[in-house]
Amino acid sequence: MVDLKARPYYLSDEDIRWVQETIGGMSAEEKVGQLFFQLTASMDEEYLKELMEKYHLGGCRYNPAPGRAVQEQNRILQKYAKIPVFIACNTEAGGDGACADGTRIGSGVKIGATGKEEYAHALGKMSNEEAAAIGCNMAFAPVCDILYNWENTEVVGRAFGNDPDRVAGMSAAYIKGAHENPGFACAAKHFPGNGQDFRDAHLSNNVNYFDEREWDETYGRVYRTLIENDLDAIMAGHIMLPKVARAINPDLEEDDMMPATLSPEIMQGLLRAKLGFNGMVVTDASHMVGMTNRMKRAEMLPRTINAGCDMFLFFNDPEEDFHTMLDAYKSGVISEERMAEALTRILGLKAHMGLHRKNRENLVPGEEVLASVLGRTEYKQMHRAISRDCITLVKYKDPDVLPLAPEKYKRIMIVHVKAAEGPMSFLMKALGMGDGSNPAELLREKLCARGFDAFIYESPLDVMRRQVEAGEKPGLNLYFAGKNAIADFVKDMDLVITLCDVQSGRPAFGMSKGGGEIPWYVFEVPVVVIGCGQPTMLADIPQARTYINTYDAKEDTFDALVDNLLGGAQTFKGRDPIDSFCGLFDARL
Repeated sequence: MVDLKARPYYLSDEDIRWVQETIGGMSAEEKVGQLFFQLTASMDEEYLKELMEKYHLGGCRYNPAPGRAVQEQNRILQKYAKIPVFIACNTEAGGDGACADGTRIGSGVKIGATGKEEYAHALGKMSNEEAAAIGCNMAFAPVCDILYNWENTEVVGRAFGNDPDRVAGMSAAYIKGAHENPGFACAAKHFPGNGQDFRDAHLSNNVNYFDEREWDETYGRVYRTLIENDLDAIMAGHIMLPKVARAINPDLEEDDMMPATLSPEIMQGLLRAKLGFNGMVVTDASHMVGMTNRMKRAEMLPRTINAGCDMFLFFNDPEEDFHTMLDAYKSGVISEERMAEALTRILGLKAHMGLHRKNRENLVPGEEVLASVLGRTEYKQMHRAISRDCITLVKYKDPDVLPLAPEKYKRIMIVHVKAAEGPMSFLMKALGMGDGSNPAELLREKLCARGFDAFIYESPLDVMRRQVEAGEKPGLNLYFAGKNAIADFVKDMDLVITLCDVQSGRPAFGMSKGGGEIPWYVFEVPVVVIGCGQPTMLADIPQARTYINTYDAKEDTFDALVDNLLGGAQTFKGRDPIDSFCGLFDARL
């Protein structure tokens, strides 16, 4: 059922013999272990040894850590693996997805704004050079989703845009770049295609509403392109595709509609039969509600394999999940034929990557390779080049605002708008994660260095918060009586920059009445609204007269931003890779 001489494996008879003989010599426990990717919870050697020797894992992911620590972890994993293990990383935007000190190259939407496939190729090559240097051998990338719904926060900054041809071309370029690293594999995500539903599959159902023709001309075009470019593996998303599933199986009842990871119609009927994909399939994370809300976990695990996925991403509880799958195999719920098919794809990919040919001690490079690769100057130069080509002047209704000059706008007020703090941002703060940067302060410094007198606005709520932290009784009238004369409000500034630092979700303007957080004053003083995260801020600030997307708040990006602000409208090179007006007519006014 699996052609190991065809794409993407291209195995020799000797390689095929290794696959077959290895499977033939495996115990039931070893076979079941190969079906699992696990997220490691520690870098302690005894813990990692138990994972490999007790659960016989086929693949591993890990939490962020410095490159040297990850490299040592990967060395330990391979040391105790009877069969070489996949070690995957999320190099969607750079080597910083492989280790904490890796190099950021550019997110999908940022590269999409440049319109240059060579940048996507560089992302695939450079980010995975860093990943390979620390012993990773697989990227859970590229993100080849298409952003059709501006309210979809799951992939809005990760996808290359809303044009299927651009997404296909840039995704293929990423894979070609990654494959320049010998023995490195890519698992493109998220099949059958995210970007339509406003809901996040981590938290709820996610649906792709296209029919057969629509899907074939869009997401289908992307995946056919990737398959033709020797895509190694696919990450199946917890995404329903009801119209296509029902076209494949007209008897499918509405109550039986499943996400792709549990749907034989999508995994076998569409991916295998129609697209002819011969490579390996791994599920998206098994904790996501888009998967777990359909049935009991004990039923869900073997059903995923029976639906057509080959590997299952992450234990919930290792002992419980492992034995659930083992019991399913021993009892025949997972057939011998289906197990052999999955193992053939898993080991076939490992053979294609040459893992079986390497000595155990050579599966992870030495420390000298890490020192020579991590943070190379050329990677940083690539990030700088992408930053200079991506910044997009989306809306420009007052043509006399740009260029900025100290003689024209000496006093610039920067209003720092953030998203509502969710559990992940709280956790990152509590654990000391994140780079701790303040985009507003960075922008202020760069403007002051150019001769402006820039300052950061303090909202009435910030003043009240400071009073509470100091043990003082807050002055509630700051909020309830925060309005004042327009002339008094604008007298201390020549221009306002509203900096939207929103990585996910919607901006949180607080409760201020008449303060400066919300730019209600766009006709009273020149206002430039800048999105330095999620590029959909016009939905919440449609009154903006000048709106710019930078896609991140890195130093190189803000250097390019300030150059563009001072250079004028004609210096912006980026082109909107999505509909930053969010389909709203009033955002264009």
